Amino acid sequence: MTASSGAPTPGSEPPPTRAFAFDRHMWKEVAHLLLDLPAALIGFVVTVIVMVLGSGLAVTVIGLPLLAAGLVAARRIGRWERARARVLLGVRVDEPSPLRAARTQDGLFPWLWTALKDPVGWRSVLYSVIRLPWGILTFTVALVSTVLLWPVLGYVARGLTNVDRAMVRGLLSPSGELERRIAELESDRGVVVDTAAADLRRIERDLHDGAQARLVALAMGLGLAKEKLLDDPETAARMVGEAHGEVKLALQELRDLARGIHPAVLTDRGLDAALSAIASRCTVPVQVTTELGERPAEAIEGIAYFTVSELLQNVSKHSRARSASVDVWRSGSRLLIQVRDDGLGGARLDGGTGMAGLADRLGAVDGLLTVDSPPGAGTTVTAELPWRERAPGETRDGGRRAGGRVAADGQGHRVR
Repeated sequence: MTASSGAPTPGSEPPPTRAFAFDRHMWKEVAHLLLDLPAALIGFVVTVIVMVLGSGLAVTVIGLPLLAAGLVAARRIGRWERARARVLLGVRVDEPSPLRAARTQDGLFPWLWTALKDPVGWRSVLYSVIRLPWGILTFTVALVSTVLLWPVLGYVARGLTNVDRAMVRGLLSPSGELERRIAELESDRGVVVDTAAADLRRIERDLHDGAQARLVALAMGLGLAKEKLLDDPETAARMVGEAHGEVKLALQELRDLARGIHPAVLTDRGLDAALSAIASRCTVPVQVTTELGERPAEAIEGIAYFTVSELLQNVSKHSRARSASVDVWRSGSRLLIQVRDDGLGGARLDGGTGMAGLADRLGAVDGLLTVDSPPGAGTTVTAELPWRERAPGETRDGGRRAGGRVAADGQGHRVR
């Protein structure tokens, strides 16, 4: 991960100057200083001149679009300058989030307004203005030092590039934590929308292909039985018996579908009982330990349930484990879940077992998923979720036992 915009990553800076050697760090700094002038000229011409023209023509129909284009161009130049500083100066600065409404489907005016009030664009314009006189100075001093002041070239280069580093961090970094959080929330919003749409499609498909088709066949069967009720009572009775079996199957499918949406045991009795029910359906013995003084918010509780459900499905399908365990506890403002097994190991977030999608779902609520799975040594998956208190209207019964332990033998039997 990249460092925050306010401070460099450890190791991102050249070693501190003691006795300068003519090494690659110094030559990178000199190259950066010599490139300052052409880079400053390009930035000044592209952004400042376009901005001046746009401001002067603001009363016309092309003025504001030209001004917005100048801000967008300044953003692009800022990206190039961050890349140059990263390569030559070792300064790693987070990329700012993209313009939030800069999409064709939003139309011209939302894009125009977003571009005109973009703080990143305006700071990039300020950077381009300051860079021209500074670029002339650094180019001249670096060139003279390279030709005439060779013994002190390293000290001169380090002093001037330190100013460059400060300018890049101060003017081309994101707008603090809020800017980064906006980018994260925009990404998470897309994950939530896609996940919700996929879940709705799954529910519709299950209803259409399962319970709905079975109920249609049931209605047709009962209609035929009604017609034969007087003429052939034995056949009608047999058809009614078959219909009774279809009703049971339809009810079971509806129960399974409802459990996939939100299980009743979770609402009524909390995570301890709900996770125990999942463990009893696993193909390997699973020990469940919950240490929660109270129940979290329903949304967090539901995500925790489905996280464990998916992880135990992976244990059943892929791990070849002999046993597994589920531990759930609260640590400060976080709800922690750890699922272990003694199987084959080798699990990865990109391994095709749904881990990547699960990580995205957790990330959408500011959660985290980590996988430790060395080959041949089992798998440990740790999930973190934010702890959110239950609203006053949410049920609070159940889930209050601390340290409850449940073992399942993989055959549907549970022992406390």
